[in-house]
Amino acid sequence: MFFTEQQQDFFRPLTSKYREQILECLQLLYRRLYTSQADYSQLLTREMVIECFQEAIARAPLLESQLDEEFNQPVRNQREQANWTLNILLEHAWLEKQVDEATLQSSYAFTRVGRLFTQPVIELNHGRFRTRHRNTRNTRNALKMFVEQGDVYDLLDAYEYSERIISDFTDVIGELEERKRMLIQEVESQQLIQKASDEFFDFMEKRFVPDLAIRLSVDSVEKYRDEIVATIASARRKRKEFKLAVEKELRKTAPELIDLESRSLLYSLLDKIEQRIHNASEIMLPALRKALLSFTRRADIIMRQLSFSYQGGGDQLMNNLRQLVPLTKQEFYKRMEATGAHLAELKVEFLDPAQIKLHASRTRKIIDTRVEASVEMDEVSRKEFYLQQVLEKAFTINNQQLSDYLISALAKGHQIALHQLPVNNARDLLMRCHAIEAASAGRQSSEYEFKIEPTFNRVADEYFIDSDEFTLELVRKN
Repeated sequence: MFFTEQQQDFFRPLTSKYREQILECLQLLYRRLYTSQADYSQLLTREMVIECFQEAIARAPLLESQLDEEFNQPVRNQREQANWTLNILLEHAWLEKQVDEATLQSSYAFTRVGRLFTQPVIELNHGRFRTRHRNTRNTRNALKMFVEQGDVYDLLDAYEYSERIISDFTDVIGELEERKRMLIQEVESQQLIQKASDEFFDFMEKRFVPDLAIRLSVDSVEKYRDEIVATIASARRKRKEFKLAVEKELRKTAPELIDLESRSLLYSLLDKIEQRIHNASEIMLPALRKALLSFTRRADIIMRQLSFSYQGGGDQLMNNLRQLVPLTKQEFYKRMEATGAHLAELKVEFLDPAQIKLHASRTRKIIDTRVEASVEMDEVSRKEFYLQQVLEKAFTINNQQLSDYLISALAKGHQIALHQLPVNNARDLLMRCHAIEAASAGRQSSEYEFKIEPTFNRVADEYFIDSDEFTLELVRKN
C-alpha cells in the first residue's frame, strides 16, 4: 500500500492555502539538488534549505481557503513560514533528514517518493526538454541489440520504450486539446488578436517543429514499424538454446512481469511490444493528426474572426458607449431621444438588381450500387434482344457512310438534285432521307465540301408524296 506509516497523509501539505508556496519550495529545492544548479561539494544543511524556502515563499502567492485547521494558522514572517514548511514536508515524507555517523552533521534531501512526485511538476511548469519523439527509434535499437547480443536488459529497455510511445502520444494529444482551450479562453477574455497569434506561432515554432514535426515525419512509427516487426520475428526464430537462456535470465531479473508460470515471458514481452507498435501506428498516430488538424483549424478560425472584427478600427459599439460616459443626464436623454426618433422612422430602399443572382438548383444523381444476381435469359428474351440490336444497327447512319454514298452518287457530275439520288436498297433510301445533313458530313475533308441549296420547288416520286427540292454540289474549299 502507498498510504502507510509516514505516507499516510502524503498529499496533505498540498491541500491548504499555502499549497502554492509549498509547491514552489519543492520545485526550487529540486532544482538545487538535481539540476545544473546543484553543488555536490557540500551537504545541504538546514540553513541552506531555509534560505531556499524563503526565496520560494517570497515569490509564491497565498491562496484563500475557508478551512480552519492547523495548516491555515497565520505566521509572523517568511523565516518562520520556511521553518514550518520544512517541518511539514519532513513529517509527511516529502523530505528526509540524513545524519553522517562520522561527523554527526545533518543534511536534507528528497525521499524517493517525494522526488518522483516533484519531477513531473518541474517538467510541466518549466518546459524541460525531453526527446520524446526518439522512443520509437530507441525501441528499434534496443531490440536489435537484444537480437545480436542476447542481453535481457536490452529487451527490457525496448519494452519500456514501447510503453512510452503510447504515453507520449497521449500526452501530446492532451497538450493540443489544452492549448486549444487556452487559445479560446484568451480570445474570450481579452480579445487580443496579437497575443493569440503570438502564442499560436510560438507553440508552432518551439513545440511543433522540434517534436511534433519529427514525430510525424522523420521518427514516425509508420517508418519503423516494419523494421521493428521484422526484428521481433527474427528474435522468435532464434535457436532454442538462446531462447531458453533468455527466458531463465528474464524470470530471474524481472519476476514481477510474469503473468502465468506456464507462459513464456520472452514471447509475452515480444507480443506486447508488437501490439504497442501496431496501436501507436494504427490508432494513436491518426488521433494525433486529427488533434493537430483540429487545433490549427480552430486557431485559423479564431484569428480570421478577430482580424475581420478589427478591420473596422475596433468595436464601434464600445466606442459609442465611451462617448456617452462623460455626458450629463439631460444630454444623455436628449441623445437617446434623437436616436430613438431616428430608429423609429420608416426607411424604404430598393434592392440593386445587379446584386440579385439566381443560381440554378442542382439535382443530385442517384446511383444504385446494389449488387443484383445475374438471371439467365430465356429464349423469348434473347430473341427480343437480338431483334432490338438488329433494328438499331439497321437504322444507324454515321457521317462517313453518308459522305461515301453522296460521293459515289456524284461520281459522274458535280451537281445533283436530292430526289435524283439512286436508291438500290433500304439503306440507300435512308441515306437519301439524311442527305440534308451532308453539309456537316463533308467538313471532315480538308479540300472539298458539300454545298446544299434549296430550289424552292416541290417534287413527288415513288417514295415521297410531296417534298422540298434541294441541289447537292461538291465544291472546292476556298
